[in-house]
Amino acid sequence: MASRVVCAASAPVPIMVNDLTGKMGRAVADAVVARGADQCFLVPVAFSGQAKDPVDVGGVRVEIKSVLDGDPGSVLESLKQTYPGMIVVDYTLPAAVNKNAELYVRHETPFVMGTTGGDREKLFADVLKSKLPAVVAPQMGKQVVAFQAAMRLMAENFPGAFKGYTLSVTESHQSSKVDTSGTAKAIVQSFNDLGCGFDIEDVELVRDVPTQLGRMNVPEEHLLGHAYHTYKLTSPDGTVGFEFQHNVCGRSIYAEGTVDAALFLAQRVASKSGDKTLFDMIDVLKEGGMVTN
Repeated sequence: MASRVVCAASAPVPIMVNDLTGKMGRAVADAVVARGADQCFLVPVAFSGQAKDPVDVGGVRVEIKSVLDGDPGSVLESLKQTYPGMIVVDYTLPAAVNKNAELYVRHETPFVMGTTGGDREKLFADVLKSKLPAVVAPQMGKQVVAFQAAMRLMAENFPGAFKGYTLSVTESHQSSKVDTSGTAKAIVQSFNDLGCGFDIEDVELVRDVPTQLGRMNVPEEHLLGHAYHTYKLTSPDGTVGFEFQHNVCGRSIYAEGTVDAALFLAQRVASKSGDKTLFDMIDVLKEGGMVTN
């Protein structure tokens, strides 16, 4: 059971989850409801690519509206009036990242962007220009975030430590994940700062079941939801090797981290402290705002 998150705002935080008809969005919606009404509650409206029948999430009947039809901005404005302090969580599709972010920015709705892909430079630029509080992160799993932060610190403190080493990267995800994971991109950047010179296009994307079961050893029950990453470093003469690996089954680690991010963001919005408005999960981690399952 999750302990109380230390960074929650004083009043329960309304959280809108787009798109909760997807697997990741649904996992986050479930986590919001499970966290308890003293911390947060699920807004009973969600955007999707198309209007769908309402869905029940832990007893909450959520109306599914199309973000492409009508005026989604007016829907956001109405929800903000009904649910003051609302935070939006986005788990949609890479192709929708920038348009959705533009919608949230235009209507000054703080958001957590968990969707990977899209034009990230434009995403960051839009958020920074607007000064809208937002958490944008390619990885929401708290332990993976800690590993990512450790790699970033190593790169900053020991640049070039692995100069000349050859890096190989293999990542296995469910077949529905079409893009290279944001986590792999961030870790590769740290390795490149350490001197590796790796092209992100060379990441081996494993999406076929036989390889996942055989070579990657993914449990069969988690073929539809897993993240197995391996980063191998080999010295120029082949006599030294390093291997970094993280294997994640299921989605609960990401869902819990996403709720933590929403509560962290709600506190920042309420306190209006500091000039910084664009955050990532390392910011959340530093605040001590990660629950322990």
